[in-house]
Amino acid sequence: MNIHEYQAKQLFEKFGVASPKGIVASTAEEAGAAAREIGGPGLVVKAQVHAGGRGKGTFKNGFKGGVHVVNTPEEAQDIAGKMLGQTLVTHQTGPEGKLVSKVLIAKAVDITKEYYFAILFDRGTSSHAIIASTEGGMNIEEVAEKTPEKISKEFVNPAIGLQPYQCRKIAASLNLRGPQMNQAVKLFSALWNLYLKADCSLVEINPLAITTDGQVVALDAKFNFDDNALYRQKDVTAMRDTTEEDPREVAASEFGLNYIGLDGNIACLVNGAGLAMSTMDIIKFHGGEPANFLDVGGGATKEQVTAAFKIILGDPKVEGILVNIFGGIMDCDIIANGIIAAAKEVSLNIPLVVRLEGNNVEAGKATLAASGLKITGASDLTDAAQKIVAAVKAA
Repeated sequence: MNIHEYQAKQLFEKFGVASPKGIVASTAEEAGAAAREIGGPGLVVKAQVHAGGRGKGTFKNGFKGGVHVVNTPEEAQDIAGKMLGQTLVTHQTGPEGKLVSKVLIAKAVDITKEYYFAILFDRGTSSHAIIASTEGGMNIEEVAEKTPEKISKEFVNPAIGLQPYQCRKIAASLNLRGPQMNQAVKLFSALWNLYLKADCSLVEINPLAITTDGQVVALDAKFNFDDNALYRQKDVTAMRDTTEEDPREVAASEFGLNYIGLDGNIACLVNGAGLAMSTMDIIKFHGGEPANFLDVGGGATKEQVTAAFKIILGDPKVEGILVNIFGGIMDCDIIANGIIAAAKEVSLNIPLVVRLEGNNVEAGKATLAASGLKITGASDLTDAAQKIVAAVKAA
């Protein structure tokens, strides 16, 4: 789950992370009032969407830039009016862009130096990692590729957490000294506390800045959260903005399904993430293009299977469906009944190939055969992939 920048500032305030004051606005009038409350000159108006590259983006109405520096409340209101209700296109949104429904009005700061700072979970080392760079305010991937020596890493043992000496080591790698090192150590500790207590999988500050009056502040932030821990993060889940997400993924989450839309035309309905990825790979291997990742889990019900079919068919690019189920905990006959019910309810008229294996598989195959529906059975995964690719091409 992602959150907006203004919501990140709310978390900053809660955990004591130094950051310029900001107020969110949903209308141009609210933006003007927020600018008057913060006080000028020197204000920033920022479009609030889940995408990077806002400053270099372009609105579909022709207005350029999702980040603007202004000096008066009147300017803030005017700029906000040109952003709100408009679609912003950046290199991360794709050509369809993102609708801007809120803007952030924040105090602008005079910056002498920008840095990059992030905390994330490193699966390779089974520990948390802190990444810092003297090259902030730009694409960290580009820095890693062209000047890797400007990036420093510090690994944090999950059992003992971030230690004060590590904070000082990170600050020293950024060439911070004296009072600025002390401020940075305090800020890094606060960010670690936030990262841990809010069950984050990523906290990215870009840029972390030094102001002309010597203050160390977090200017822009990106957060990711551990979805498996959201049940205990009520304040965080309340920040979820479903309008920023794929409607199919939102619908899937409501039924406990894991769905990610892709660009292909062969939909997959599978139980188990590893099996789902293998299914996508073998479709690709045999000349097809997977339209989605969809994991119904180990104990899917008839209702979940029906919901999965509806979500799949909500994608106009889908021209065929491959169901690949390995019944361990799951009963293949229950899945078969769910497939039949779903096919009838949605009036399925595209090729459907089903491969069942495992618990109660013979009963499941018999149920499918007796349904009277045009369902193609498959003996194994290779057979299933070849059949659905051929059926889609023939159609």
